[in-house]
Amino acid sequence: MDHTLIVAGIGPGGREYILPKALSAIENAHYLVGGKRALHDYAGEGQETYPVTGKLSLLAEWLEEKLTIGDVVVMVSGDPGFYSLLPWLKKRFPESPLQVIPGISSVQAAFCLINEPWQGTKWLSFHGRVPEERDTAYEKGKKLAFLTDYEHNPAYIAGYLIKQGWPKETKAAACEHISYENQHISESSLEDMVSLEGFGESVMVVIG
Repeated sequence: MDHTLIVAGIGPGGREYILPKALSAIENAHYLVGGKRALHDYAGEGQETYPVTGKLSLLAEWLEEKLTIGDVVVMVSGDPGFYSLLPWLKKRFPESPLQVIPGISSVQAAFCLINEPWQGTKWLSFHGRVPEERDTAYEKGKKLAFLTDYEHNPAYIAGYLIKQGWPKETKAAACEHISYENQHISESSLEDMVSLEGFGESVMVVIG
């Protein structure tokens, strides 16, 4: 299997946020993989595409077949190095040549939207998982950033952190649909965020 598996980060999703190198790889791809929104936004005429769903075994079969014919570009949201398909792809195709093109993480973009620096922040995820309690324990001055899901949304996380001892007045922000026309930002205290509705797949920032 000599053809290259190219993993391209598309950033938060909006075209103005994607790196030129990633966009070039996507536009020149013959075989292109991505979420339905990404394929809608970036796939071009003549490209053979495969939408990412929860059935990774079927994706693996498709990739295995196409990699015997040519290079394949896999689009991942945000940056490939932060909770993307990259670990699964490396494990599933260990012998395939690999190229990874970075993207702007949604966490980076969220901090920019609220005009805050992110250095020193612990990046975590509640998207399909729950972080270790030691990682979310309260410390004065501590910064946390979370990827969320519909079960563990910002309202849930705010209540979770308050139960862990975070002061109710702690500053928090939730950002969804970053870089799209329906982008939405909510900034408040943890206490107020407990009542926030929606923001299922979003980025939550907490500044202690």
